[in-house]
Amino acid sequence: MVAVVARQPFALELTPSREAAPGPGEVAVHVRRAGICGSDLHILHGSNPFATYPRILGHEIAGSVVATGHGVATLRPGDAVVIDPVIACGRCYPCRIGRPNVCAQLQVIGVHVDGGFRDQLVVPEANALRVSPDLAPAVAALAEPLSIAANVTSRTGIGADDTVLIFGAGTVGLTVLQVAKMHGARAIVCDRDPARLERARDFAADRVIDSSREDVADAVAPENDGLGPSLVIDGAGAPELLDLACRVVSPAGRIGLLGFSPEPSALVQKLVVGKELTIAGSRLNRRLLPTVIGWLETGRLRPEAMITQTFPAADALAAFALVEQHPEQTVKVQLAFDA
Repeated sequence: MVAVVARQPFALELTPSREAAPGPGEVAVHVRRAGICGSDLHILHGSNPFATYPRILGHEIAGSVVATGHGVATLRPGDAVVIDPVIACGRCYPCRIGRPNVCAQLQVIGVHVDGGFRDQLVVPEANALRVSPDLAPAVAALAEPLSIAANVTSRTGIGADDTVLIFGAGTVGLTVLQVAKMHGARAIVCDRDPARLERARDFAADRVIDSSREDVADAVAPENDGLGPSLVIDGAGAPELLDLACRVVSPAGRIGLLGFSPEPSALVQKLVVGKELTIAGSRLNRRLLPTVIGWLETGRLRPEAMITQTFPAADALAAFALVEQHPEQTVKVQLAFDA
């Protein structure tokens, strides 16, 4: 049994992991698949402002219940589950209005507390969500990254009449693209990497823009009857893109932000007020994993092609090296703990 630990920034190691007995209201979960996320790399590189060390990484987790603590009523051993990494107090103002993802006492599995890159972990009952045993663990582990897309599209009110411009064709951009298309929106993806843009085409992007060759503002100006896209979502997290988003989005448009950069972004009041724009930050998910699980179980979303490589957990260091050194070869790399 192994665990993948960021001992400190730039120090990743494998250590023995131990079985843990669940306490009251908790469940022990055998991890089967766990995806490597860009935020895991941020923790490894010391650029996640919320992480503490040492930290067992991993928050994109699918597995099965092996034991339940006293008082657990909704799960039993053998149940297939996906882990919601958001642990909230349930009492503060954000929690009371249905936004536990920004709880005043927020803890995120794999960031503030140890995560799922290990054979077994213990979580509160509410954080283990039952899934169909027919849903492959590799696909189930994609529910959490897809919940990020579900949250930002919910925050920005996506609809079938929208034209959506997505900055970035990495993992985040591709999940947003899939959810946008599922809602019937027209989706345009912008990136500098031709290989990533080709992947966006494979996921049914209506149009792709190579920003290294085309001026994005000029390229999207004719959209939406010449008003520009009605919705812009920044899946790249670059501070300078907020200004571009405000310039290209339609009057009465919406902008969804997912980045955590501490660098300031230019913001022109004339654009925001003149167009009456809505700018929405989006963090994690506000209990949207059951919705995403439903999309996966019914086949409304078929994200299997996102999984580009799977490594045995014992080869986790090689998996991280691939993601760091050859990102052009990867979309979603997963670790298998049942190999």
